Amino acid sequence: MCSSNDHSHCHLRRKFLTLSGGLLLTSLFPGEIKANAPTIDLPRPGPRDVCPVCGMFVAKYPDWVASILFQDGHVDHFDGAKDFFKYIMDLKKYAQGRTKEDIVGMGVTDYYEVKLIDATKALYVVGSDVYGPMGHEFIPHPTQADADEFYKDHKGKRILTFENITKALVYNLDEGIFQG
Repeated sequence: MCSSNDHSHCHLRRKFLTLSGGLLLTSLFPGEIKANAPTIDLPRPGPRDVCPVCGMFVAKYPDWVASILFQDGHVDHFDGAKDFFKYIMDLKKYAQGRTKEDIVGMGVTDYYEVKLIDATKALYVVGSDVYGPMGHEFIPHPTQADADEFYKDHKGKRILTFENITKALVYNLDEGIFQG
């Protein structure tokens, strides 16, 4: 089991299990393993980039970064998926003059691989014993297998798709409530 405070050990354990299990599964079921959320290439936050929701310096939390790229090249970065969701659910408040149609890319950081993945195709575990920079957090995973493993190892309460996340749940998460 990966400890919530030892992310680097967890990453190495996960990489080993993925490689050893992946080789076995690939040989038994070629073509069966598919990622739900592919990696996505978005600009990384610089040292002065702040989260538009909470004002924290985002680069201090590379394991939690989420980003939104707009058509005009502007990028907003977040210190976790929770603030990312607050932002996209209230663009009028956080991104005046921008619309969802202006967004060309959205990424969240995969918990195990610490790479940006497509936010719309990720699975999110809530209610776990792992906290982000702003407390309770949506923990992103690219596949059902990763989400299931994290859910089990870290006492998760729910696994959600991008579409299942509601504004009520986003704000309830601040209070440690995993419904909404």
